[in-house]
Amino acid sequence: MKVSKISILIIIVALITTFFMFDLQQYLTLDALKAKQGDIEAYRSVHPGLAVIIYGLVYVAVTGLSLPGAAILTLLGGAVFGLFWGTIIVSFASTFGATLAFLAARFLFRDIVKSRFSSRMKAIDEGIARDGAFYLFTLRLVPVFPFFMINLTMGLTTLKVRTFYWVSQLGMLAGTIVYVNAGTQLAKLESLSGILSPALLGSFVLLGLFPLIAKKIVSTIQAKKVYKNYNKPETFDNNLVVIGAGSGGLVTAYIAAAVKAKVTLVEKHKMGGDCLNTGCVPSKALIRSAKWLSHLNRHKEFGIKQASADFNFADVMERVQGVIKTVEPHDSVERYTELGVNIVQATAKIISPWEVELKTDKGVEIITTRSIVIAAGAHPFVPPIPSLDKVNPLTSDNIWELREQPKRLLILGGGPIGCELSQSFARLGCHVTQIEMLPRIMIREDPEVSEAVMNQFKQEGVDLRVGHTAKEFIIEKGEKILIAEHEGQSVKIPFDQVLVAIGRAANVQGYGVEEMGIALSPRKTIETNAFQETNYPNIYACGDVAGPYQFTHTAAHQAWYAAVNALFGQFKKFQTDYSVIPWSTFTDPEVARVGLNEQEAKEQNIPYEVVTYGIDELDRAIADGEDHGFVKVLTQPGKDKILGVTIVGEHAGDLIAEFVLAMKHGLGLNKILGTIHIYPTMAEANKYVAGMWKKQHAPEGLLRWVEKFHTWRRG
Repeated sequence: MKVSKISILIIIVALITTFFMFDLQQYLTLDALKAKQGDIEAYRSVHPGLAVIIYGLVYVAVTGLSLPGAAILTLLGGAVFGLFWGTIIVSFASTFGATLAFLAARFLFRDIVKSRFSSRMKAIDEGIARDGAFYLFTLRLVPVFPFFMINLTMGLTTLKVRTFYWVSQLGMLAGTIVYVNAGTQLAKLESLSGILSPALLGSFVLLGLFPLIAKKIVSTIQAKKVYKNYNKPETFDNNLVVIGAGSGGLVTAYIAAAVKAKVTLVEKHKMGGDCLNTGCVPSKALIRSAKWLSHLNRHKEFGIKQASADFNFADVMERVQGVIKTVEPHDSVERYTELGVNIVQATAKIISPWEVELKTDKGVEIITTRSIVIAAGAHPFVPPIPSLDKVNPLTSDNIWELREQPKRLLILGGGPIGCELSQSFARLGCHVTQIEMLPRIMIREDPEVSEAVMNQFKQEGVDLRVGHTAKEFIIEKGEKILIAEHEGQSVKIPFDQVLVAIGRAANVQGYGVEEMGIALSPRKTIETNAFQETNYPNIYACGDVAGPYQFTHTAAHQAWYAAVNALFGQFKKFQTDYSVIPWSTFTDPEVARVGLNEQEAKEQNIPYEVVTYGIDELDRAIADGEDHGFVKVLTQPGKDKILGVTIVGEHAGDLIAEFVLAMKHGLGLNKILGTIHIYPTMAEANKYVAGMWKKQHAPEGLLRWVEKFHTWRRG
């Protein structure tokens, strides 16, 4: 493949060089054309078919090689073949040539550009997939844009070849007719500038705006089509109604109240959503208690001869509830009411694009609103495994109700939730068996990350069963048993209680989504565009219900865009920025990541360099007895630009913040290296990994000269 690319590039360069070396451009000037017009017309009258072929091939060659002279050749087409046939010949020849240039740019340069500017090209390709035909048509209609640049630039995108061809032929037609017509009056033409008067150029610009205007009209028609069965109220009770008081809903409501909008926040269950009540807060409280116990088991590492703890499982679980109650006021009805949010505890149902039905014990009320934001969250996904319901499965929703310690706890799932809870319950004295159907847990991370966590789990007594697929649950002689398949064999795994932690599904039922025809994505989340809009332009969605990420911080991030676009979208809309999304899994060792990891870079064919610093060399980590893990950074080849970072170790979720800031604001490893970090802290690991990168990229040639300089200075 590389050889063929090089060969084609050599041929193209040779042809272009020949064109300029032999000054062939002298034949593609207005004066040369007028001087030879008679001879050319005489040849055409004697050999009409051959004249068309020669003319067409020359035109294709000039446009295909992006050489100057297409305008002159178009005039020649009008002068020699007349307006009708000249337009037809030029239209096809110019489109064929443009398509050849388009294909050459794609074949030779797209992979290179994509690898160097992957994030930017991804955004461009998404725009081209959505509106590429409109963009191209607009550019083709305005002849002030160099067509050869359009050909080459579009070749670097994912625009389909057939789309490029027909849009180009249609878009260039108006300009072709103008030039061919001018060619029919060649004798009277003094210069190329005389073809396009300011008035004609203005007309082309207006014509170029037509696709954008047409798109706007189409969008308006589509919106009206969506709304056609509903009557829009003349006045509204609210500027915004938010459904769901989790992270996304709370942030949306807060922003709306902060800009003095009338906002109603509807929650049918508990304020704070999953994060406060069944997710982030309780799990981290449990992790903290479990980690304290794990330190007791390591007492000899810290010079302590004896250490023990007398604890009750129920007390630990009650502490979890106490932590929830302590955090609760941050998300409370009272706090948000003081902020200016109208809180309604009710079951909401969208009954029209501008109406929400609220059902409470007191009855039913219908409120009106200009816009709606759906922040309904998600729930644990329970797979259809035969007889699972007979063993009363636990999920991350109800496991916090446990007060009696399970002796044998089976956990299905090797993702973040399953891993965090497996280690925590094992540290609390449960015999934990963790089942994962894939070859390793935490499959989204690099293999060495999974290996580090798996090794720690095994050391702590977790019975880790990777490559096991849950097939059926049975009760045999009063004992609960999972039948799993491993390497083609059936395996029986007895247990007392089972926790299902294999993922979460968006809440898309029960509040009018299906009845309203709000579109769902293939992932069964509410489908949104770049502005968090659904197929109803005034209904937005954010958080777990919309995806693509299911993190509290991304829900809050999306909420800003949903709120601002819902309230001010008629003036200015903002596309949600997913360029730098961090996350952390709070196992021990902790795992945090932002941007690409190595396996993703390989899958996407993105060139990278990698530098890794082992935290076992860090002074503070050694002093704390946490000298394990690493900081792994991917950069662009030869540059300090950060493509992604993975940190494994103590406080990884805190350490990653410096890299998140750097990536967000375009700061490279040199800037991190030049930043003072307090000694001794874990954060020094970030500086040391930057130092390792710098050492790998030291200017060896310059250093040799510097060494000679110092030698000379010593005499």
